[in-house]
Amino acid sequence: MKAFITKNKAIILYLVFGALTTVVNIGVFTLFDLYTNWNYQVGTAIAWVASVLVAFFTNKVWVFSSNYSTWGAFWRELGSFFFFRLLTYFMEVVIMWIGVSLLRENAILMKLVDNVVVVIVNYVFSKWIIFRKQDTKKD
Repeated sequence: MKAFITKNKAIILYLVFGALTTVVNIGVFTLFDLYTNWNYQVGTAIAWVASVLVAFFTNKVWVFSSNYSTWGAFWRELGSFFFFRLLTYFMEVVIMWIGVSLLRENAILMKLVDNVVVVIVNYVFSKWIIFRKQDTKKD
């Protein structure tokens, strides 16, 4: 079991912090869905910003142990993270629009579905593009 955990440490931590990020995303969305009369897409956008901030710092520090030697490297990493998260945000918007507006499904149920898809895609982007070891050490 210890060997499995050691071998899959990044994936396990990603799932743990992904769960935290999902709780933030769904929690913020739910607050806006239940307590405002705003369109569900506004709640989706606000929830996205909150969860991306949580995701960046947890992924950077604990999941991928990304270090940087300059502020320029840090800002490039942050910019790359937000760029790819913006791509998956558009995936969220489309999933929510199809689920809520076209299929008339429950908004919170569709939020759960969209989070599963987005977590998987975000891991791929983070692991192989954003936090690659050789890219985080360069100026």
